[in-house]
Amino acid sequence: MHGHYTGTASNLPKIAVIGNPNVGKSVVFGLLSGRYATVSNYPGTTVEVVRAIRTLNKNKYELIDTPGINNLVPMSEDERVTRDILLNEKVELVLQIADAKNLRRALLISLQLAEMRLPFVLDLNMIDESRERRISINAGKLSQILGVEAVPTVAVQKYGLEQLIRSLSEPRLSTYRMSYDETIEAAIGKLEGFLPSAAISKRSLALMLLAGDASLRGWLLERIDEKILAEIEKIINEVRSKYNESMGYVITQQRLRAAEEILKQVLRAEEVSKGTVTEKLGNLTMHPFWGLPVLLFVLYLMYKFVGEFGAGTLVDFFENTIFGKYLNPFAIRLAGTIPIKLLQELLVGEYGLITTALTYALAIVLPIVGTFFIFFGFLEDTGYLPRLAIMSNRAFKSIGLNGKAVLPMVLGLGCDTMATMTARILETKKDRIIVTLLLALAVPCSAQLGVILGMLSTLSAKAAYIWAGMVILVMLLVGYLASKVIPGEPSDFILEIPPLRIPKASNIAVKTLARVEWYVKEAVPLFILGTFLLFVFDRIGLLKIIEIAASPVVVSFLGLPAKATEAFIVGFLRRDYGAAGLFVLAEKGLLDPTQIVVSLVTITLFVPCIANFFMMVKERGLKTALAIAAFIFPFAFLVGGILNFLLRYFEVVL
Repeated sequence: MHGHYTGTASNLPKIAVIGNPNVGKSVVFGLLSGRYATVSNYPGTTVEVVRAIRTLNKNKYELIDTPGINNLVPMSEDERVTRDILLNEKVELVLQIADAKNLRRALLISLQLAEMRLPFVLDLNMIDESRERRISINAGKLSQILGVEAVPTVAVQKYGLEQLIRSLSEPRLSTYRMSYDETIEAAIGKLEGFLPSAAISKRSLALMLLAGDASLRGWLLERIDEKILAEIEKIINEVRSKYNESMGYVITQQRLRAAEEILKQVLRAEEVSKGTVTEKLGNLTMHPFWGLPVLLFVLYLMYKFVGEFGAGTLVDFFENTIFGKYLNPFAIRLAGTIPIKLLQELLVGEYGLITTALTYALAIVLPIVGTFFIFFGFLEDTGYLPRLAIMSNRAFKSIGLNGKAVLPMVLGLGCDTMATMTARILETKKDRIIVTLLLALAVPCSAQLGVILGMLSTLSAKAAYIWAGMVILVMLLVGYLASKVIPGEPSDFILEIPPLRIPKASNIAVKTLARVEWYVKEAVPLFILGTFLLFVFDRIGLLKIIEIAASPVVVSFLGLPAKATEAFIVGFLRRDYGAAGLFVLAEKGLLDPTQIVVSLVTITLFVPCIANFFMMVKERGLKTALAIAAFIFPFAFLVGGILNFLLRYFEVVL
């Protein structure tokens, strides 16, 4: 995606692409829109909406890629944004992307679109996976029942894409009319008399209000006076008093029954043997007990591939052979021809932009990041990550979260900045703040984690367990305390589980290359900036002053050499740069095993990098971001100091 959307929405006819999370919605949007799309925050929110202008069937449209939803009665900010687009922007056509394996879930949205009286096309995506599971869908019959086009596709293979594009030129209003029980139907009739006209039907507005959509109140007050709103609320309260369960639950249950009736007519699922290897393995990965050995095995594989192969073999080759034998000696000879000594030292000195910045960024961190990205892509492609969420639900409950929180946490192992943004998938503000805090505090990003694994691989297994144990203990303790201190209710846990798949090398390669490109563009300039700042600080004597000022903490409390202060300074620019600084100190023999473990625990818990801090400001607000940073900074040193004391006092051999 290119650029940021700064202008207002165009006057072109709009196509909104909507669907549940993980149904291939963005893939379809990408195929329809081409490469050139604009990204902007939806007004008054932090949720990004992608728009693109594209000619389809000789007509020009504005395509809108909306956030993933499970319901059009919003439970999260993402769902509210999608509902608001349909409510406030005159949408010509809705393209609903459905996961063909889970048609029941998709039909809940289809029924709401039919109620809204919005023309829509139903894309039955991932039809290949539904067939693999012996689920056959009669798309013609489904089209007949709903009164709209239902098109089977496999977006990643472009199968059915032409038919899908053709169907967009003749949008149809659904002929399906859903009936609720007498009490609800009577209430809908009464409410419609009070409601203002909108881009969606009054019937759908009435149902949203009955289901408990509080976010509509502000929208209504802009269009009707408070007396009419009071009448509306009176009708809603009368209806609510007649049911034991919440109205949202009652309405959803009646919609589910209607969806079931449709499914009986269009879907045929053959009995699949539960004894298949993938079925057994899939169940094993989610088991409360057996899932743990699977997780430990996955972590062991990551340690071998990223920690030993990436941080050992590849780093050794790039640092000692490519840079050590060829690039750095060549750069030193070339710099020798420059008559200005200061410029020579800036390029190839102790804090040289080539000998330090590029060596750190490309010879030490890139091989580690690259191997982590390959491994992470492998995990994504197999469908293991949602299973990890199911398995870890119980553990996350102890810190006031649910298993869904594991997804931003695991993404944080790739990049905390991006993971902070994905915390939007969590329903409540409380959940989002706790996850943002834990990401900033205790989840090392891929580059930092890779360097840490590389350093730990030179020590005993005990050292790795102490590092991991301390970080996990701190995460659980801080999470538990935060869940007690931060106000708000915990959210429900609903998650779609995809089938276990054999990963495709092409998918992993595309993801890895995109992430490596992001690393080179985003991180390498910050490595150069960090080294330049160190060079300037060194020249003006500020580095020495900071080292002396920090020595009571770094030297006396943490038991580290004063030189380690540099790692903490640049760690704020890039977490991995700080870890890479410690890596070099360890390589030079300036850190003993105890100092390595203490420094790694401290830098893992240290303030998030500057990019993550800005993302925290963007997502949670300046006040929350500053409060999180103000807590983390002293807390990291406190934990490091306590660990140093314990290891020295009990004379732990690492």
